[in-house]
Amino acid sequence: MINRHTLVVGGTRGIGHGIVNNLAEDGHILSVIGRRPPPVERSTASSINYWALDILDDELLEACLAEMTSQNGQLSSLIFCQRFRGDEDDWEGELETSLTATKKLVERFVSQIDENNNNSIVIISSVASYFVAEEQPLSYHVGKAGLNQMVRYYAVTLGSKKIRINSVSPGLVLKEEAKQFYRENESLHQLYRSITPLARMATPEDIGYITAFLCSPKASFITGQDIVVDGGLSLQMQHSLARQFLDG
Repeated sequence: MINRHTLVVGGTRGIGHGIVNNLAEDGHILSVIGRRPPPVERSTASSINYWALDILDDELLEACLAEMTSQNGQLSSLIFCQRFRGDEDDWEGELETSLTATKKLVERFVSQIDENNNNSIVIISSVASYFVAEEQPLSYHVGKAGLNQMVRYYAVTLGSKKIRINSVSPGLVLKEEAKQFYRENESLHQLYRSITPLARMATPEDIGYITAFLCSPKASFITGQDIVVDGGLSLQMQHSLARQFLDG
């Protein structure tokens, strides 16, 4: 198997960590960027290298990219899982982190790829790009919708360079960091399971499986698509869910 060097932005916790684990199992050499280092128990695999920095710092980011390609070789895949972690009403901060940083990294990736590789970009979006999640601010919704349109735009404009780009839109994901909350709120956990056709919540690994597939040659003719991973929840009519809730 040819070694594939993949950069995961936002891969130290939550969904990003699940993606990193899946890709490591698939034989990828991984460079992972996060705002802070991962917990010690998550950084032991020899194929995974971590860099802690703010991706909005252009100078540090450029130095980091040069170091990782020197250490691990040319990139063949690029995955975005970053999430803005500031004030909820920080419109500029959300769009800078979600859209501007993604655009800059995509452009950097395009400038150095080998067109003979299986080059792939995957952006982790959200079902909030389609629906309204009242617990999230407007900027979050606009940022995720913008990412989905970015995927479609780049699919058309980068196809001739042999680069595929797709997005994955998870619903609610049971992250490691949230397990204690759901253990303490089992009735809520049970409600989510009961209204989801597959009768459980998604895990970070579920998102990792589809991401690994989209980075593989098995997805060689898939580009510009957004894949919803929510166990079938969004397929149901609202009034059906309401009746199910009342009947339960």
